[in-house]
Amino acid sequence: MAELRRGEMGFTATERVCMGAPAAEAVGDQAERMGARRVFLLVGSTLRQETGEIRRIEAALGERHGATWSGIPPHAPRADVLAATDAAREARADLVVTVGGGSVTDAGKIVPLLIRHDVRTVEGFEALRTRVNEDGAVVNPITIGPEIRVVCVPTTLSGGEFNTLSGATDEATRHKQGYEHRAMAPVLVVLDPALTIHTPPWLWLSTGVRSVDHAVETLASDKSNYFADGMADSALTLLAEGLPRSKSDPRDLDARLMCQVGAWQSMISIIGGVPMGASHAIGHILGGTCDVPHGYTSCVMSPYVLAWNAHYDDSRQARIAKCLGRPGVAASRALDDFIRELGMPRTLAEVGVGPDRFQQIADYTMLDIWGRTNPRPVRSPQDILEILTAAA
Repeated sequence: MAELRRGEMGFTATERVCMGAPAAEAVGDQAERMGARRVFLLVGSTLRQETGEIRRIEAALGERHGATWSGIPPHAPRADVLAATDAAREARADLVVTVGGGSVTDAGKIVPLLIRHDVRTVEGFEALRTRVNEDGAVVNPITIGPEIRVVCVPTTLSGGEFNTLSGATDEATRHKQGYEHRAMAPVLVVLDPALTIHTPPWLWLSTGVRSVDHAVETLASDKSNYFADGMADSALTLLAEGLPRSKSDPRDLDARLMCQVGAWQSMISIIGGVPMGASHAIGHILGGTCDVPHGYTSCVMSPYVLAWNAHYDDSRQARIAKCLGRPGVAASRALDDFIRELGMPRTLAEVGVGPDRFQQIADYTMLDIWGRTNPRPVRSPQDILEILTAAA
């Protein structure tokens, strides 16, 4: 008799996901439902300055609009997240709405937490961030979550809007750190494919690969379960079709919505409790410490991590290749081909990271929340160095 494959899935405080409706309509409706009077918009600078999308949302909110703030740089540095928090505090925000990419989303989810804990300096972040102890266990100090809810309108495919976990970078150490509480998940996520037309193609496709990486590391994990695998399978199948279609025809809104739903499904396993592996752990460091764009980290690392894991146990990787339309091919090869066909970078050199950074990346990876949850055990920085050397 086969061994029973046990599992458990947790769920967040997100109440609704709106698919396909215009963002202005969905945000205005949510503010009215909640009786919000001072809605704080935290938005991407390009969307605000070069399109009319933010003005449409402000108009839909009408008197419910409290303030609009933009200017979150990549990887959400602490000082910029604090500046946004101060602006939301001054506006006496009772609802935060984020419109933009992953860093805007991350910042917007942290803002209500900082308000609740009356954080007014970058040093005040320290007491709230998650840590990894010497045994590799994740320690989350947050017991009191935010009171102000968040609505997220993503314009990329990184999927962080669905997560209770959010990240901000400590500028002093260049280390991207996590903050997590169930109430940090948005009350509503709005998937408006028309809004994503403004997203630069490289950013759309690379963050799409980030969601591919969520699904890949779920299917490769020895800590997953039947439900999580099913979600990841569907996510990877949708993304494998939707990303090439949206590259071929950027105005194919159905393909874009397909990608958005795939990104959502790829996150369900993570928020349910399935840990990611070395690709994500290394990616956090490449982003926060080396300034590599969020999506590019997965474009580079995911196939190399798959190959490193295959030497240990490749039995779970066949499903990945099948979802990518390459049954019978090594998963790392199938994923490498897929990413190359999208025109994305595939080596650390291509994203400006040389061997002189490898030791620091390896050391920091061991401190990441997923630094030691890879299916092939990561026991020391030397293991990470092997992967980085292959990806050089």
